[in-house]
Amino acid sequence: MSVLLPFRALRPSPSAAARVASVPYDVVNADEARALAAGNPLSFLRVTRSEIDLASDVPPYDDRVYARASQNLAELTAHAPLVRDEEPSIYLYRLHRGAHRQTGVAGLFSIDEYDRGLIKRHEKTRKDKEDDRTRHIVEVGAQTGVVFLTHRASPAVRAVTDRATRTPPLYDLTAADGVRHEIWRVTGDDASAIAAAFAAMPAQYIADGHHRAASAARARDERRRQGRASSDSEHVLAVSFQDDEVDILPYNRTVKDLAGQSPEGLMAALRSAGLDVRPGSAAPDRTGAVSMFLGGGWHALTLPAPPRGTPRADALDVEVLQRQVLEPHLRVGDPRTDKRIDFVGGIRGTGELEHLVSSGKAAVAFSMYPVSIADLMAIADAGGIMPPKSTWFEPKLRDGLLIHVI
Repeated sequence: MSVLLPFRALRPSPSAAARVASVPYDVVNADEARALAAGNPLSFLRVTRSEIDLASDVPPYDDRVYARASQNLAELTAHAPLVRDEEPSIYLYRLHRGAHRQTGVAGLFSIDEYDRGLIKRHEKTRKDKEDDRTRHIVEVGAQTGVVFLTHRASPAVRAVTDRATRTPPLYDLTAADGVRHEIWRVTGDDASAIAAAFAAMPAQYIADGHHRAASAARARDERRRQGRASSDSEHVLAVSFQDDEVDILPYNRTVKDLAGQSPEGLMAALRSAGLDVRPGSAAPDRTGAVSMFLGGGWHALTLPAPPRGTPRADALDVEVLQRQVLEPHLRVGDPRTDKRIDFVGGIRGTGELEHLVSSGKAAVAFSMYPVSIADLMAIADAGGIMPPKSTWFEPKLRDGLLIHVI
């Protein structure tokens, strides 16, 4: 089953929502966050990336960063203002990007179910990033980032969300990137019906937010150790979307140098290894195909089919590319730690790959075909771990519109 509980969201007044809402803390660095928040004292980045309000030489995990985050949340609550709903509620969060639309259910999910593998993960997490968000949750006293979940499509959930979203939303705002965000508050029979539909689901799947989920679990443990455990700290704030609505974009790769080869030498080496390389377009049109930007042009690279019985995670294009091209021909080691490889979210388009290579910031770029949601769920069901930077979910949720006080 999937426990879904209503909660009393701390959220901005409708008139301030557009100024409060910010990109997720982990899709921007400090300089980018500072630029986005410039001139906007209500930006929620001042809570999630509070180092932007401190001197640039303050280390990102300094005590002052967390103290400032707590201070900024208190000031934002007073001045935005942020208000806390009196009645526990479930919320519906709809995202529009161009013609694409997806509607998720926001509420509290059980950390115990996360521990037991009923909220399934497919990525490894880094301890330093967990340490940061765990401390942020504990010191701020709130979960300020939302975990992005997905579940197998449910007619029962869709029936309620279709009905509830015919009413005027709490928020209807369009962010600077053109993505439209709508949120509705659901109580009473509709909230009960949604919770019952989730209770019939065998599992939830983390799409985006593995570090947020892991940090919520560690913050719960810390609150227990401090003797401050509560029902709120036993749950994690998340939005769960139907699997047939979510949109996965590719996660592309660039490599800084050609490991001492010329572009012609690399092409010859790939062909000598039996790989099919020919002139091609910027975006592959199927699994098993990769587009490579090298020497000022795009080339179609056909990856060898993995042997029958290969684990699904090892059969993903990003992993086959690593084994067949990046490691043997470009000397790229562990992609989690090798500084010569970079990852570019598909939302930036193939033009960004061309720019990185043409400007000399990279020597070669690889445009990937996106992983399917079916692959993600199957790998998670099998307890597998996907290669790093395999999926880029778009559009992104905004921080600051729904906050879970613990």
